[in-house]
Amino acid sequence: MKATTLPPDLQQWAANHLPGLSTATVTDTSWPRGDSRIWKVASGSTAAFVKLYPSPDKFGREIRGCEHASHALTADEAPQVIAANDRLPAIILTAVTGAVVRGMQLETTEEQRVHQLAGRLLRRWHDSPIAISVIDRENITTAITAQANEAATCLDRIGDQLSPAARALVTQVSTDLVGHVQHLPHAFRHGDYSPRNWLWDQAAGHHSIIDFEEAAPGIAVEDLVWLCGAMWPDRPDLRRSFLTGYGRELSPHEDRALILLTTRLGVSYLATGLAKQDQVLIDRGHTVVDRMVRAVS
Repeated sequence: MKATTLPPDLQQWAANHLPGLSTATVTDTSWPRGDSRIWKVASGSTAAFVKLYPSPDKFGREIRGCEHASHALTADEAPQVIAANDRLPAIILTAVTGAVVRGMQLETTEEQRVHQLAGRLLRRWHDSPIAISVIDRENITTAITAQANEAATCLDRIGDQLSPAARALVTQVSTDLVGHVQHLPHAFRHGDYSPRNWLWDQAAGHHSIIDFEEAAPGIAVEDLVWLCGAMWPDRPDLRRSFLTGYGRELSPHEDRALILLTTRLGVSYLATGLAKQDQVLIDRGHTVVDRMVRAVS
């Protein structure tokens, strides 16, 4: 991260909502692999974030996610919208305290505490009522169907890169996923619920979340896919802590759906990595799929 300036059109608009922007310190805090751009604007002891989106869809989801957060969470647990511009499209957000959990070196007990709080927060997020329209339900079905179809496509392309057990599990994703999730709980999901979007204030013992550009109505268990693929297989203690905070164990149907959804993510990583000759994605894909095979064996 280094000091920089906002693009001219963004600077002009943001200056109308952030007094003192011309003398503030602007730092690019964008994720290296992300499509959105985000800058921290700091002046004295106050700070805000300016976020520029690659598409109107991501902009709209962030707006809806912030609105949901305002009902589901307290004001210090998620950013709030200071101003929004659908033409750019861009948003100015309040800053919340804490540092990104991903990459933090935490003692085991503290890490378990963070995951328990993350589970508790997600339960409140999921439990906050929303009206799921007919269009929302159609979009959920379309999205789940697309994941099942993607698994089938990946299997056709890279089946020879998978073990027989892995091929069998990916086949189950393509044939069983849509029917399996039809009766699972719907919720307004965060869409990218992982430690890179959790903030932890160690001094205050305070947990909060950011980044709602993937937020939308969906299947509640979808918010656990990253954790299931990346963390829980090697850290069952973190799964226990998270679900303790969430307030309940997953039902057998949810557990099965989670394995299928996570397998789809893993085979997608693998197929993309092979197509792009990206060894990081190839290794990640094999790791996730192999973990899910072991989970069902």
